[in-house]
Amino acid sequence: MQDKFNREINYLRISVTDKCNLRCTYCMPEDGVELHSHSDFLSFEQIGKVVKSAAKLGIGKIRLTGGEPLVKNGIVDLVKMISAIDGISEIGMTTNGILLPKFAKDLKIAGLSNLNISCDTLDEIKYRNYTRGGNLNDVLKGIEAAINEQFPIKLNMVVQTGTSENEIFQMQKFCDEKKIKLQLINHYSLLTEKQDYTFDRPPKCAICNRIRLLADGNLKPCLHSEDEIKIDFNNIENSLRKAILAKPKSGKICTKRKMFEIGG
Repeated sequence: MQDKFNREINYLRISVTDKCNLRCTYCMPEDGVELHSHSDFLSFEQIGKVVKSAAKLGIGKIRLTGGEPLVKNGIVDLVKMISAIDGISEIGMTTNGILLPKFAKDLKIAGLSNLNISCDTLDEIKYRNYTRGGNLNDVLKGIEAAINEQFPIKLNMVVQTGTSENEIFQMQKFCDEKKIKLQLINHYSLLTEKQDYTFDRPPKCAICNRIRLLADGNLKPCLHSEDEIKIDFNNIENSLRKAILAKPKSGKICTKRKMFEIGG
């Protein structure tokens, strides 16, 4: 389905949780997130219903995000459920990689297509500081686990004020050696107006092909927008149409949500 600006919307990003096992400075509050009950978030059955309706509108690509999707109980079952839906051709996941040694094999069997793994530096001290206590070696083990399962991998590197050209060079060298793709992401804030950056992500507004489903059941037409459409489970397809048609020509700001709620 096309939006009002003739962009083909064929990609749905689904945030399955706002929880994470890291506390990255640009994403998560240092003290973690407010605790919610299970009833505050969509069930896997509800997510499956949304994906089925989305597929009927021409959405064939799904990406599971968080927070950190691998801390969500039953995440492998959700992947298996989505992979069985007619019309879905690709299921990706964005993860910090820490739990991949545990889950990579089962995710592959369940039907996951590819992985984006977040790692902003190969400097152990910087990584610990960026993540407020994370261990770089845990991510490297996760990358190896994904490689062993032959997943197509993109490594997401957020380029921050303190990121040097040499760090980017070293990361590119690392990715070349591992035969994975490096994806550079501009460090940005939802509270400042959307810009078209020179790096790989965020995408330029003119070619943006995605909408988002948040863990609490709201559809977000644009990352940098205040607009949200609550899913009506009596007419999911209509809710999706509303979200697609509400997608703005270009992003502005978002004050209602934090990054950990949206999944980037």
